[in-house]
Amino acid sequence: MKTQFELMMDGLNQVESFLAGEQKGFKVHVPQKVDVKAIRNKLGMTQVRFSNFFGFSLDAVKHWEGGRRTPEAPARTLLTVIDRNPTAVLIALKPAAFAAAKSFPKSITARFRKDKKPRKSTGMRKEMAYHSTSLKGSKRRAL
Repeated sequence: MKTQFELMMDGLNQVESFLAGEQKGFKVHVPQKVDVKAIRNKLGMTQVRFSNFFGFSLDAVKHWEGGRRTPEAPARTLLTVIDRNPTAVLIALKPAAFAAAKSFPKSITARFRKDKKPRKSTGMRKEMAYHSTSLKGSKRRAL
C-alpha cells in the first residue's frame, strides 16, 4: 500500500504529464464520505436554507445528515466545492444576484448569518392562554 506522500506525488506527476501534453486526461478523485452537517454548520445555515441556497432537496439533506443515505458522486463533488468555496458556488448558481457587484472593485464575499435566537411567537399563544385562564370557572370550549 502506498503512503499518502506517494499518492500525492503520483497525482502531481499525472498533472505534470497532462500539462506537458503527454497524457490526454486525468481522473479526479471524489471523496467517498462528505460530512454534510459539518459543512452546513460551518456556514451557519439551517437545513431548509442550505437546501434552498444550493439546490438540494430538503429530504436529501435530512437523509444525508441522518446517515440513511449517502450523497452520489456529483453531489459529493458539489458539497466538497461548497465546503471549500461557497461563494464560487453561489456566484455560479445565482449570477443575477452578484451581477450588480461587478462594478465594485472589492472582492465578493458571501456572509451567512447564524440565527442567534429562535423567532418569537406572534402573540397567539398569549391570547389563547388569556382565554383559557378567563374561563376557569365556566365550561371551557375548544378554541
